[in-house]
Parts: sequence; C-alpha cells; structure tokens
Amino acid sequence: MGNDGGSIPTRRELVREAARAPTTAQLKETQREQQEHFWATCPLSHKALARPIVSDSVGNLYNKDAVLQFLLPGDDGEGISSKSDCEEVLCGRVKSLRDVVELHFEVDTELSEHPSDRVNAHRHQRREGWICPITAKPVGPGMKTVYLVPCGHVFAEEAIRQLKGDKCLQCNESYTEENIITILPTKEEDKQRLIARGQKLAGQGLTHSLKKAPGSKKRKKHATAETATDAPSASTAKADAESAPKPKSQSNGGTPTPTPSGNGIKNATTASLAARVLEEENEKKKRRKMMGRNENLDSLFTKKDDGKKSADFMTRGFSIPAARR
Repeated sequence: MGNDGGSIPTRRELVREAARAPTTAQLKETQREQQEHFWATCPLSHKALARPIVSDSVGNLYNKDAVLQFLLPGDDGEGISSKSDCEEVLCGRVKSLRDVVELHFEVDTELSEHPSDRVNAHRHQRREGWICPITAKPVGPGMKTVYLVPCGHVFAEEAIRQLKGDKCLQCNESYTEENIITILPTKEEDKQRLIARGQKLAGQGLTHSLKKAPGSKKRKKHATAETATDAPSASTAKADAESAPKPKSQSNGGTPTPTPSGNGIKNATTASLAARVLEEENEKKKRRKMMGRNENLDSLFTKKDDGKKSADFMTRGFSIPAARR
C-alpha cells in the first residue's frame, strides 16, 4: 500500500482490540472437539480407532496393532509415526503389553444394521456404535465412560456409581474401586487419581493390568507367614493337577492341546496380530533390498564365472605387465 494516493494504516488502526482470554463456552467447545478426535483416532497411527482397542494407565485409547508395532524392535513401523513421536505420546507409560488393557465394548447392533439413520449417520461413518450394557446409552464423547481392570469391560460411569458392586456385571470378575479407570478424563482430579494409581502399582512391582512388571524382584522364600500358610494349599493343588486325567492327544482321536506360539505369546488373538505385524516388517525389508539393486551400477562391473565382481570400469581392459626377469 502507498504511492497510489491511499493511506498506510498503522498497527494501532488494524488491531482494534487486545487479545482476550477464551470464554467458558469456547473452552468447552475446544474440549469437546478434542474428545471427539481422541475417541475416533489412534494417536500413534493417526488412523480410525477399530477393535481391538487398548488403553493405558491414564485412560488414553490406542489401536492394539499400533502398540504392537511400537513395541517391536527394529526400524520404525510402517503404520505408525516415528519411535520418538510415539514415545512422546506415550510418555514412558507403555513398555510392554502388560502396561495396557484390551477394552471390550458393547456394540450397538441397531446402529450397525441401520447406518442410514440421520441422527447417527455422522457417528456411524466415524466408528461403530458403542453403548453401555447396563443403561443402553451410547458411550463416547459427552458421556463419562469407565472400564474395569483387569477384565476391560466398558460401562457408563453412572451405572457403576449407582450399582456400587465389587464384581463385573459382564464377566463376574472381582475389582476394586481404585481399578475403575476413566476413559479420556477431562477433570483434573480424575487425571491425578490415575497418575497416583500408576505410581502406587509401580512401587508394588505391578503394571496397569495388575500383572507383575518384567524384571521385578521375586519374593523371598519364607518371607512372611502368609507364604507358609499358602504352601500346603499350593502343594495340594499340584497333587490334584497331577492326579487329574490328562487330555487325549490328537493321535488318539482327542482334541489337540493348544500350545503357545513360538514367540511366547499365549493369547491366540495377540499372537496372530503379532505374526501379521512381523510379516509386514519382513515384506518391508524385502522391498528395501530389491530397491537397493541397480542394474546401471551392476553394468559397470565385470563378473567372473562364479558371479563375483572382478574389476570395475576404471581397470577394465588394462593389464599390468609382468616384471622383467
């Protein structure tokens, strides 16, 4: 602007008002958008959340295959962000599969059968519909949702608060109040409670799934009277197990006994998922090797009968004379 007969405005004239702090309504709208994003997207792979889904100790949601790719040694996974970006997201909370719990959502079959419903069309395109098995209300952004450890069943928080039980209503497995985990908590008190729970479990040598942490110290023999009391029952259980009839082998016509996979994973679903991730990594390495071969570079070298390179284009056709006697 200028030199055309017009005026040059100053910053004071352009900026009429100073920056203001966001209002409560604006903060709520931003929080709602963040909730919708993290309820629909895996922060590791940046793909849509799809079962199987796991959660860490602070209630964040991830695709299980993305966590497996992060935990696998080697180069960065093809379907996830770089290792450094993933570590920044996880903040050291996930070091093994014991640090996450697989969640079991109740699927809304009516929503799955009628995706043309105008009310739920947008949500159906984003992900499948999940509901609380007790209240039948949809769980997700806008609804305070929790899951139980170690079983992983998901409920609306109001259903757990009203029933006040100590056993899961889906699988009848026992749980305590501190093992009720809020999914994607928004209140600061809920976040601090989950952080304190994680620190307490770490001090006890346990992980988020209440399993022993890898490398934790084993209990000393005869450390407490409780160990001595439980010893007879353990020996009795071992004797009962030895006296029980063994299952028939497959050669005798019986059902074959399931054995853990070669990689040490006993869960069939996790083992198949890990095998698929390893297969993708191997295919990626093969493609890298194929791309590394270049016919133009190979043509610059001569090859012997055994296939080895003998000389390059600098010395091809030149022979060193023999030393005179």
